[in-house]
Amino acid sequence: MDFTTADLYDANEGKVQIAQPVFLSFGLTKKFYGQIYTIKCFEDNTPVGNTLRNENGKGKVLVIDGGGSLRCALVGDLLVTAAIKNEWNGIIIFGCIRDSAAINTMEIGIKALQTNPMKSVKKFPGIKNETVHFANTFFHPNEYVYCDEDGILVSETALI
Repeated sequence: MDFTTADLYDANEGKVQIAQPVFLSFGLTKKFYGQIYTIKCFEDNTPVGNTLRNENGKGKVLVIDGGGSLRCALVGDLLVTAAIKNEWNGIIIFGCIRDSAAINTMEIGIKALQTNPMKSVKKFPGIKNETVHFANTFFHPNEYVYCDEDGILVSETALI
């Protein structure tokens, strides 16, 4: 994967969005990109688990709008293992992960706000594949997201 978000921004200024720099990086893969698939949920990772366990993510990045909650984690090492098995390119979470030490040994890229050992509850169903907005950025399903050590860039069209 030979790209940087800085170079992509410079070549496409005015045509791309840059997410606010509020995310930490997890996993061994520092650069990832793909077509956006979204989930909106709040402190309930049921739709996240169903998606990562049951859907092939080849060429896709799962973008999870967890409402910015820091009260519990939406993704842990078991779901990351499922994501790798089902070929997801990466995960962006406007919320927390847990099992970060284990995740940091895995071949995947993840952006999240923070870590929290608490698991999510199971009482608020989520919404899949609708536009979500966080970090001053709109993430539209089927558009494209690019992540590296410098940040997150979103484009209506494929840039690579």
